[in-house]
Order: sequence, then C-alpha cells, then structure tokens
Amino acid sequence: MSLKRNDKQVKKVIIIGAGIAGLSAGCYGQMNGYKTRIFELHDKPGGLCTSWKRKGYTFDGCIEWLIGTTSGSTVNRIWHELGTAQGRQFIHHDVYQRIEGIDGRALSFYTDIDRLERHMKELAPNDSDVIEEFCKGARGFTRFLDVMGSPEGPASRLDGIMMGFRMLPFMGSLRKYGRMSTEEFAARFSDPLLRQGVCAAVDDMQGMPAMALMMILAFMHEGDGCFPTGGSLEFARAIERRYLDLGGEMHYRSQVERILVEDDRAVGVRLTDGTEHHADIVISAADGHATIFDMLQGQYINDKVRGYYKELPIFPSWIQVSLGVKRDLSNPAQAAVYMLDEPLDIAGEKHTYIRFRHFCYDRSLAPHGKSVLVTTFSSDHAYWQELYKEPERYEAEKKEIATKVIHVLERRMPGIAEQIEVVDISTPMTVVRYTGNWQGSQEGWLITTETFGMVMGKGMDKTLPGLGGFYMCGQWVEPGGGVSTAAASGRIVIKTICRKDKKRFHVSLPAAS
Repeated sequence: MSLKRNDKQVKKVIIIGAGIAGLSAGCYGQMNGYKTRIFELHDKPGGLCTSWKRKGYTFDGCIEWLIGTTSGSTVNRIWHELGTAQGRQFIHHDVYQRIEGIDGRALSFYTDIDRLERHMKELAPNDSDVIEEFCKGARGFTRFLDVMGSPEGPASRLDGIMMGFRMLPFMGSLRKYGRMSTEEFAARFSDPLLRQGVCAAVDDMQGMPAMALMMILAFMHEGDGCFPTGGSLEFARAIERRYLDLGGEMHYRSQVERILVEDDRAVGVRLTDGTEHHADIVISAADGHATIFDMLQGQYINDKVRGYYKELPIFPSWIQVSLGVKRDLSNPAQAAVYMLDEPLDIAGEKHTYIRFRHFCYDRSLAPHGKSVLVTTFSSDHAYWQELYKEPERYEAEKKEIATKVIHVLERRMPGIAEQIEVVDISTPMTVVRYTGNWQGSQEGWLITTETFGMVMGKGMDKTLPGLGGFYMCGQWVEPGGGVSTAAASGRIVIKTICRKDKKRFHVSLPAAS
C-alpha cells in the first residue's frame, strides 16, 4: 500500500480501461500517492493483450515479440517496476520468420544480422548491393537503440538537447528509411523471393516505413524482442497483481457510458448500469474514438483531433484462426510464411500468402506432445459488422475460413487435418465485443511514411481542448501502438499529472518474494 497521507488529502483518480496502458497508469498512480480505481468492461485485464484457453490449449492473441526483455534497457526497467519481468523467462528466437516461396526456396530472417546477410546473398547474389544496404541499415539501428533514451522522452530540456546531439549520426537513416515504404525498398530486389519476403515480413501493410523491419531485426540482434513465457494474458495478470498489491481498486464488468463533466472539468464517470463514480482526475486508457465521441459526446474536440479520426490510417482489424493440434510442431521455424500458387479468398479479400505461428517454444501453452498453431488475416471491419447482424451467415463464414486454412495446412503437412482437436476463430467483431477497440483495430494508429514525422516529433496531445482534469493514454495517443509503448504511456500520464501537481515523480520495485 503506497498511500501514506490522510485520505482527505489524496487525489482520487478514475482510470477507464484495464489494458496495459490503464494498468500501468494505475500502478504509477498508486506509487505516487494517488487513490486510483480502474473500470473495465471485460472480466479480465489486458485489453488487446490477451489469450484464451480452449480444451487445454492456450491461444495467444497479442505478443509476438516484446521490447524491453534485455536487462538494463529503459523499457526493461518499466517491466520490473510493473512486476512483470521478475521470475519470467523470455524466449529469444534464432529466426524471426521463414518465408517459403512457390519455387521451393526459403528466406529465413535470422535474428543475427551477419548470418542474415550471408544467407540473403546465397539466395540472391545479384542483389548483393541492396542486401548490404538493408543489413547495414539494421546494424545501424542496433546502435540507435542505445541513444533512444526512455520511451517517455527526455527528463529535462538539457536531457532533450543532449539526446538530440546523440541522435545526429542517425538522422540520415531515419529520414531515408522513415520516408521510404517497405514496398518501395523491396521493389529494389531483383529476386522475387526477397521482394515478396520483405513485404510479407511486415504483413504487407501499405506505407509501412522500411525502417520498421530494420528496427525489429536490430532489437532481436541485440537479444531483445523476446516472447514472455505464459503468453499475453499472464503477462497482463502480473501487472494486475502489482496494481492490487499497491492498493489499487479493480472493477470488472463495469463499462463506462459517460465521462461526467462539471464546469468543463472531468469529475467522474457513469457506468452502463447507471451508477456514478466521482474523482478529481479522469484518465481514459480506453478506445480513443469511444472516449471522445461517445463518453464525451464530441463536446471537447477541435479540427486537429477530428482530423486524426478522419484522416490517419489505423492498424487493420483481423481474423485469427487458432488450432489445437495433436502433433509436436517444434521443428519448423516458429513463424513460417507460405507463398501461395493461387490467392486464398478469405472473407472477400485475396491473400497471396499464409503465415502460421507455432508456440512449441513455450510448453505451458499446449498439452505435452501437442501444439498451438495460429494464423491471421487482415480483414475489413465493415464486412464483419454487417455479417454479424445475421448469426447463421456469420458462423458459416467462420467455418468456411477454417476449412480453407486447414486445406492449405494439410497440403504442407499431410495428415495434420485429422490431428486437429480444437478450432477457434476470432473476427473483428470479437475484438469489438471484448475490447471496444474502434473498427476492431488490433492496435491503434498505424505508422506509415506519412505519419512517421509525428512519431519522431512532438506526438499526439494527451489532453482534449477545453477539458480540465482529464488525460488520455495508450495506443490512441501513441502512434505505432505496441505493449511496451502502452506501458510507457501509462507512466507518462502519471508523470505529467505529478508535474502539474508540483510533486516529485516516484517509482518503486515490488518487494522480493
């Protein structure tokens, strides 16, 4: 319990949403003497950082790799403060993804950049110049990681100036590869496998900066970007335990309908059951669109904020097909992409490849000798929103998708169809139902060559014009999203509140058990 002052002197804070950002804000709020309560619509923590169990299998819907898994990094410090790194094993992969072409060749994205360069040159010696540039860029970003500083930004103006000087050697690469899309860079390869593979490695997201894949490989080359054992929900539960140990209050199945406002100041929330709860400060770590246009009824907005939701691209919604398989699949690469002879029609969209991830490296996620296999497809939220109105068609579409996926899998791994014990399908509407995330997006704002400047610059406002006592944190105010970004965002918002209240920002570590 971190509240030591008389309760009358303690400011009360309501946090909307128990995703990673909300849990983080709750923890740091408690560490700094605020009395916090979190209201969450679901019955468990994590928001989009989640997993679910089916007949002994655990299907993970979030973390593929996590920033901050190496000791000593700034994000690793946050994970220790939030109590989720202690006693947890982080699994590093030798291969990030393996891309299998229709010609039988395979491109393995080794997490050792030197090994990757040799491998790519063996596959496509005529592309040596472009391969060297790609790998040089990735190596360069390994050094950039050391000067990035804290994810919450510089601690002071002087710190900001010094960080600016440290970043000068990297500005050329940031400008070049931040403004060049992955597809533009990939087009420079003459070899079709490399051309397709580089795009497939970032899910063919249109406009994704070329530096995105370089940065991922840089993290992994340095031993970061690992998978936390136990999966995404267990990771979130560790932060929930930390929050409760700090004296925070958690309210599940408590959906916020309105943010209460008096004299242009947020004073509390009203839940869908009609009950009202009051506080000195309200923080929304919930969906940004719902917060601004529903909970606040669009009353505190300007052209800048309105433009975000009209113009900026968001991460797509997607379908996830999860399979529980009575076979040990630990030998293949943990993530394998198969280029297809003919496009696969999934929910009215054509897909030229399919990616399967197995989780055999974490034996806690499947019964002994068995495996979890997951594939995802980006999919149009509007399509599923209409389909959801007709339950029979909705269920039939899900079954058809499962049949198509299993057919492709059977061609790659003969006999596996008979070994599938569990089939589970989530759609964009599943995301909406359980998290309320706008348009079923899997994260929030997508980083593209157009929005890259915003990420590297001032970023997005964490308050709304004309509304006092109110803050936002999470993926809808931090372009690019991600679990580590969400955790840092919760830390940032409490640090901002401390600064406004003229109090020193304080952090602590969990007591050793």
